[in-house]
Amino acid sequence: MRITGSLVLYRSSSEQFERAINSFLAGAPAGRIWIVDNSPAPLRSDLFSHPRVSYLFAGENLGFGKGHNCALRRIAGESDLHVFLNPDVEFGDNTLPHLVGEFRADRGIVAGMPRILYPDGSLQRLCKLLPTPLDLIVRRFVPIASVRRRIERRYELHELPQERSIEVPIVSGCFLVARSTILGRMNGFDERFFMYMEDFDLVRRLAGHGKVVYMPGASATHSYAKGSYRSIKLLGYHMYSALQYFNKWGWFIDKERSMRNRRMLRELNLQGGRTGA
Repeated sequence: MRITGSLVLYRSSSEQFERAINSFLAGAPAGRIWIVDNSPAPLRSDLFSHPRVSYLFAGENLGFGKGHNCALRRIAGESDLHVFLNPDVEFGDNTLPHLVGEFRADRGIVAGMPRILYPDGSLQRLCKLLPTPLDLIVRRFVPIASVRRRIERRYELHELPQERSIEVPIVSGCFLVARSTILGRMNGFDERFFMYMEDFDLVRRLAGHGKVVYMPGASATHSYAKGSYRSIKLLGYHMYSALQYFNKWGWFIDKERSMRNRRMLRELNLQGGRTGA
């Protein structure tokens, strides 16, 4: 299967993003990756002149989704699978081949994500239910730790099996593989989302075309800065994107959310939990 990738940079560390680029180049020996640089001034790296790396300086901060869309428009028709990567992701040579094998084996899969680990090797719980406003509010603002833990355990699918692939409602955009034809049909990311929630929106729309699958047989390391937990400005972006997301998909009445969350919880034998309307 032909593979392309894209990476959006903004004042990123070359030491960090070069690991992501090298991971892609090693895992996809015939693949091409597009680098979209949203920084105020062009970043520098010897890898930008690599024959399988295409570098584009945007000249402005386009945002995460719009940046990736710039790459998608340039690779239209060139690949079967497209890989969205964060600059702080690193993975071994066998990760992409494993994911490709799962897509090849099941034509019903439209998107997938490997197991994502912190640098210390612990698991990042990036498979989630479709969010309700309560999920996001409680996790961020309720000071009672026991309440937060109960919500997080359910919302982050802590009972999810780690020994087999499984269909899930949402995966993260930090390392997302999707069928290129479907991405083209959908016109990629919704560019109204400047930062945050754009991956939730994209994955939700991808799920309308087939299965979104967590593939823990392959893994990657993700530094995961959680910037909105440390920056008031980034928290503002996150809250605004959440407003956009719920305005688009529904705040309290969302039949698709209810159906998909209920199905996931039933599979995990957690049907007693609240699924949202």
